[in-house]
Amino acid sequence: MLGRSPRTSDERHPRPRRNRRPVVLAVLGLVLTMLYAGSAPASAERGGADPAAAGPEVVRVAEFLAECPYSHRLPDDPIVYPGLPGASHMHSFFGSRVTNAHTDVTDLVGSASTCGPAVDTSSYWVPTLYRNDQPVDPTGTTFYYLGEGVRDDVIARIKPLPLGLRIVAGNAKATGVDDPSSIARWSCLHHGEVNPSKDFVTCPADSMLESYLDFPQCWNGKDLDSADHKSHMAYPVNGDCPASHPVPVPKLRQVLRYPVTGSTQGLRLASGPGYTMHGDFFNAWPEQEMARRVANCINPIIKCGADGNPS
Repeated sequence: MLGRSPRTSDERHPRPRRNRRPVVLAVLGLVLTMLYAGSAPASAERGGADPAAAGPEVVRVAEFLAECPYSHRLPDDPIVYPGLPGASHMHSFFGSRVTNAHTDVTDLVGSASTCGPAVDTSSYWVPTLYRNDQPVDPTGTTFYYLGEGVRDDVIARIKPLPLGLRIVAGNAKATGVDDPSSIARWSCLHHGEVNPSKDFVTCPADSMLESYLDFPQCWNGKDLDSADHKSHMAYPVNGDCPASHPVPVPKLRQVLRYPVTGSTQGLRLASGPGYTMHGDFFNAWPEQEMARRVANCINPIIKCGADGNPS
């Protein structure tokens, strides 16, 4: 017959007939899988859930922050030694550019600031770090405002930090790493295998020396300062604020990163060894901005950026 191809040797001597049902079923399964996979975008177009179109998920962390680079250095402390220039050990200041021994809250409000956001004209300061008697300024300076450390129901009633509040955390006169008044921690950036310590730690060459310090987050509800600059504030107990300090406020966490690695020999703070690390905070956030961030970020437990919006 025309058009018929010559018979192959296999056709002339056919092999035993095989059961082709498993092959057919496998092919059918593959076709169905392809059809099902191909229908997914169509279902999304018809209104199905599309995670990418839903936007970023809200991160359940009660937080907003300010990035406040180094501003200046002075042997002044307007909280501990107000009106006495030169009376303090050397301090490195962040945030407001005008801070000196005579500074009060009216000086800070609306002043020029290194902070992002610029609306934060608060002043933050710590004892200057020295290496071989040369000052070392931190290149990473983040100030977090957090709701952690207390129960969720306490977070829901956190109040804004009052304008003009002054707090000192840590102890410039701590006597050693076993002194409970020494609360700052030193660690190494991206190197969790280096155990944190109250004193300086040796960091690898690809790291940086970090300092963490948490300020108290329970306020007595009436005083913006106290004789020791600490008694008007308290740390929470069992997830809640003590009756003596019933007003929960955001916890300030100071995180500083210094371009320092290797041996700790030659390192010192203006106040002494690493365990004397302490921080001072003089609040000059605009009241409306502080209140907005507490309401939008802290109370509902939402992670916000420097602009006070979900990040």
